[in-house]
Amino acid sequence: QVQLVESGGGLVQPGGSLNLSCAATGVIFSYNVMGWYRQAPGKQRELVAAIHTGGSTSYADSLKGRFTVSRDNAKNTVYLQMNSLQPEDTAVYYCNIEELAGRQRVYWGQGTQVTVSS
Repeated sequence: QVQLVESGGGLVQPGGSLNLSCAATGVIFSYNVMGWYRQAPGKQRELVAAIHTGGSTSYADSLKGRFTVSRDNAKNTVYLQMNSLQPEDTAVYYCNIEELAGRQRVYWGQGTQVTVSS
C-alpha cells in the first residue's frame, strides 16, 4: 500500500522560508511525476510545482522564482523549497504522485498546513 507522508509545514512570518518534504512508501512505478498542490480556504486546489522522473519541472506562473521543487528518486521523496513567503501563500499543501505508465495510479498526501502571518 502506497502512503505519502508530508512534513515541514508550519507558521512563518512574511518573507520567511519553509521546506516541505514528501516521502512515499510502498511500490510506485518509477516513471512518474511528483508534485505539490495547495488549497486555500474557499478556493480550488491548484498546482504549485511538479517534477518529472527525468528532472524536468513546471511551476505555477505566479510562483516562479520563489518556489523550487526537487526530488530524490532513490528515496521516493519530493521537496518544495519556498522562499519569500507571503500571506497569500497560506494554504494546505498536498503532495501528489502520478504514475505515467503501468496502472497510472494517482496518490495524494494528507496535506500539511502552511500559514504565513506576522
